[in-house]
Amino acid sequence: MADGELIDHTAVALHGLLEKGEITPLDCLDALETRIALVDPDVNALPTLCFDRARDHARRLMKKPSSERGVLGGIPVAIKDLTNVAGVRSTQGSPIFANHIPETSDLMVEHIEAEGGVIYAKSNTPEFGAGANTFNPVFGATRNPYNTALSAAGSSGGSAVALATGMAWLAQGSDLGGSLRNPASFNNIVGLRPTPGRVAFTRGGRFDSSLSVEGPMARTVEDLAFFLDAMSGDDPRDPISKPRPVTSFLKATRIQTKSLRVAYSEDLGITPVDREVRSITRKAAEQFQKIGAHVEDAHPDVADAYVIFQTLRAQSYAIGMRDLMRDHREALKPEVIWNTEKGLALTMVDVANAELARTALMQRVANFFDHYDVLLCPATIVPPFPVEERAVMACDGVVFETYVDWLLIVAVATLAGCPALSLPCGFTNTGLPVGIQMIGPANGEAKLLAAAHQLETALGLETGKPIMPRKGLA
Repeated sequence: MADGELIDHTAVALHGLLEKGEITPLDCLDALETRIALVDPDVNALPTLCFDRARDHARRLMKKPSSERGVLGGIPVAIKDLTNVAGVRSTQGSPIFANHIPETSDLMVEHIEAEGGVIYAKSNTPEFGAGANTFNPVFGATRNPYNTALSAAGSSGGSAVALATGMAWLAQGSDLGGSLRNPASFNNIVGLRPTPGRVAFTRGGRFDSSLSVEGPMARTVEDLAFFLDAMSGDDPRDPISKPRPVTSFLKATRIQTKSLRVAYSEDLGITPVDREVRSITRKAAEQFQKIGAHVEDAHPDVADAYVIFQTLRAQSYAIGMRDLMRDHREALKPEVIWNTEKGLALTMVDVANAELARTALMQRVANFFDHYDVLLCPATIVPPFPVEERAVMACDGVVFETYVDWLLIVAVATLAGCPALSLPCGFTNTGLPVGIQMIGPANGEAKLLAAAHQLETALGLETGKPIMPRKGLA
């Protein structure tokens, strides 16, 4: 089978070919290596490659019968450059770690490899994942394939672009303030922030923190569910991790749910949103009515989300970045310094008030889902913006105070502990992707994925095919 044909396959279809023995993991790696050489110079999504390591792993897998190769069965996977992979340069987008080669992998990477995922590349990320625009002083900027003059968002921007352009079938990302969902929206792919604990990973800082999670990215909802099956599962080294559910996420995704109760909000009552984004996401939400769902305008009370998110995010920076601020302040970008100093200046009263307010917000959101199955809203408040702009600092006439203000619409699911995904739902008049955010109740990934699959089918956008980068002007 020609490399180009393999690239066009979904991950689920590719897995079928691997199971039947019609292709091997080595064929997949060959196809990716060719595609990366052709595409990546225009977008800079996968700056670190490890094909020798990948082929060694693939050959070991090929010695086993297909039934013993794990959930993924030899499918290649790209890993975000915030996550350690043993023996592979892992920089976190920072000059401090520009030459860092870890001896051990993150336990999430161990799980993926144990399930037959073959790691072949590290995807680009902002410095320490800070800021939803993927650029850093080590590798430079990752560009949006729908217009290479524009941002890929972040912080999992490299993973999203790799998927959109056929340099990956599956890619991992992480999410605190939308870092799986923002780049999914900007690049016309699917990204899921799971419930905290759904995906085990190596903990740093507060072991029980639920703000940051690891999750899957893919071109289609089925591929996303398939990858989540491989990533899920408990591990004693991550004390909040959850056991893998009895029914696979892929199987649950294919269950047709009738009479869904769907809520839609243009802005969750807390943020400005670009008018074209409002229109596109509303039209997409209305497509649910074609499959018999009841759709109405509604959202939970999350009016205090801004203060809670700013406080707890700053606290996480104070915990995670304090030592680097002390030893390497001159090497950190201004946004990281600002966020860390903000966190170090917090009082115990500030943190206590934010934690108590978050708990109350979580309860209000949980109560909301007593009446609705899924909450829809924009995944990002703007379409892709010029890559040179560090962050969105204004929207629909509103000027923002900080570089994270534009992320408030995705911060709500983070604070509420809910699974949330970005699904491609349409294009602007200039051909730029727009994603709709779909939020479900805590631990409700199965039903959320099923609803997303139904909406994906109803929209009929055929977004699963990769594209070649489109050069353009901002």
